[in-house]
Amino acid sequence: MAQDPFRPFETALPQDEALAVLRAATDGAEDGELFVERRKSEALSIDDGRLRSASYDASEGFGLRAVKGEVAGYAHSTDVSIPALRRAAETARLAVGDGGGTLAGAPARTNRKLYTEDDPIASAAFPVKVETLREIDAYARDLDPRVVQVSASIMASLQEVEILRPDGVHLRDVRPMTRVNVSVIVERDGRRESGSAGGGGRVGLEGLIAPEAWQAQAREALRIALVNLDAEPAPAGVMEVALGPGWPGILLHEAIGHGLEGDFNRKGTSAFAGLMGQQVAARGVSVVDDGTLPDRRGSITVDDEGTPSRRTVLIEDGILTGYMQDRQNARLMGVEPTGNGRRQSYAHKPMPRMTNTVMLGGDADPADLVAEIKDGIWAVGFGGGQVDITNGKFVFSCTEAYRVRNGRIGAPVKGATLIGDGPSALKRIRGLGNDMALDPGMGTCGKDGQWVPVGVGQPTVLMDGLTVGGSAA
Repeated sequence: MAQDPFRPFETALPQDEALAVLRAATDGAEDGELFVERRKSEALSIDDGRLRSASYDASEGFGLRAVKGEVAGYAHSTDVSIPALRRAAETARLAVGDGGGTLAGAPARTNRKLYTEDDPIASAAFPVKVETLREIDAYARDLDPRVVQVSASIMASLQEVEILRPDGVHLRDVRPMTRVNVSVIVERDGRRESGSAGGGGRVGLEGLIAPEAWQAQAREALRIALVNLDAEPAPAGVMEVALGPGWPGILLHEAIGHGLEGDFNRKGTSAFAGLMGQQVAARGVSVVDDGTLPDRRGSITVDDEGTPSRRTVLIEDGILTGYMQDRQNARLMGVEPTGNGRRQSYAHKPMPRMTNTVMLGGDADPADLVAEIKDGIWAVGFGGGQVDITNGKFVFSCTEAYRVRNGRIGAPVKGATLIGDGPSALKRIRGLGNDMALDPGMGTCGKDGQWVPVGVGQPTVLMDGLTVGGSAA
């Protein structure tokens, strides 16, 4: 268990007093809650053989919300005390106006645990983490004489939340998070290229800093860097594209997932708004958002409104069947919340957000899908991208991709970008591999200035008619 358990309603905010303030703030409202959070995080990194940074951060605060219709009053403070709570209640209360609302029912309770409550920062001593980083640096440099620079990082955090509702329902969740990253730069004949690998989840550090784990990451980072060292300029044009399994699901997350969040659809700003029950993808394509996967980076036992996470089917056999909902948007749309009400911290209001968004696998052999490509690329690694939610248009850069002609995999290509729009891309899927995989645990999603950890996944996917941007003549 986490040491020094977080019990704000037994100390700084006696529950009876806090509940009385909360009820006064939400009298006549339709929803609301008191969200109290304590968070601590540690990050260490090494670069070019020297410890570059070692940081520790701790924060604590509360957020009080009162909701009526489309309006939400919100106030937050780092002063966790009854006087500060009373001041916050005055601000949040402004959203309620003259009242008249009926308080929504409490979320269901759950005894399910999806991850440990142990403090991952304490799972390894500080000197052990520093020595591990030095060992990663030395190991990666010894792998290949072309390695000229190595950087690595170890990160761990623990978030403890307590949620009190006006009806007296009290929920808590303890959320660990860890991640280890390795990056290398290689050089040959004056040309430099990079590669990186990493991962983690809601687990302790023990497994991630075991030599067999970080050595595998160092080898993978080197492999990607060496692939890019031999890469040719990417072609340009409309081509067939095969996406690899696992992390390439980030394209699904950005180009499609955001468009299936409830707030965008309630407001009619999503490219998928008004399409419930209609075919939005090729037959055979099914997409789910699943916050219940044990130990995964995007998983949450309960969301930041207290609703248990769940597996929500978004697209089934090409048909749009659901959106991801928080409590407010679900109520306004006349549907059930799906456990997707998430916030970055106590200083932020919850909104519909993804957890682990996955395209389910098919029955095709991945090698056969790549062999179907007449003229295109096979993209197995992705970096950053940009998406316009209103029309689903996206631009994504590939970190590892290969030219394919007449079913034969050729040279790696550098500088490839994939350009298209989510709704059209979904309908151009013509094959799904039997190799569905989740990403290694490194996703972070931004929306309206808030960042939360997420997961993605997919099988090998064969698509027609994506625009590939490149630099080849």
